[in-house]
Amino acid sequence: MKRVLSVMGILAAVAIGVGCTQAPAGEITVYKTSTCGCCKSWIQHLRANGFAVSAHDVQNLDQIARQNGVSPQLRSCHTARIGNYVIEGHVPAQDIKRMLAEKPSVTGLAVPGMPQSAPGMDLPGKEPYNVYAFKADGSTAVYARY
Repeated sequence: MKRVLSVMGILAAVAIGVGCTQAPAGEITVYKTSTCGCCKSWIQHLRANGFAVSAHDVQNLDQIARQNGVSPQLRSCHTARIGNYVIEGHVPAQDIKRMLAEKPSVTGLAVPGMPQSAPGMDLPGKEPYNVYAFKADGSTAVYARY
């Protein structure tokens, strides 16, 4: 009887644990070149933070960015889409999750260029950088500072 009760306790604990499993962060589609190592590292960062990632190698990133409303001053080495939002560059997963939770009226988030301390770059040192929220009219606002 004790053994049956202890097995039932273990099964109950497992069932409770399964019920607490974190829901996926969402599916994100990334457009990048086939040779960019930092894009692959950023994709790993997204997956480690619960995102399902679909990656597509493209020849013309400028065209993808332009089609998604990313101005030249906000561009980086990859463009992504999640829901109705655009993500440009090495935006931290936590900021994407925050945007999805808050649902601001923006086109998306961008980290211009390739700051050395942004996710996926992971180079030694701390280069300060900003994450910008941007709108279709070209306006931007600082969304997060690192």
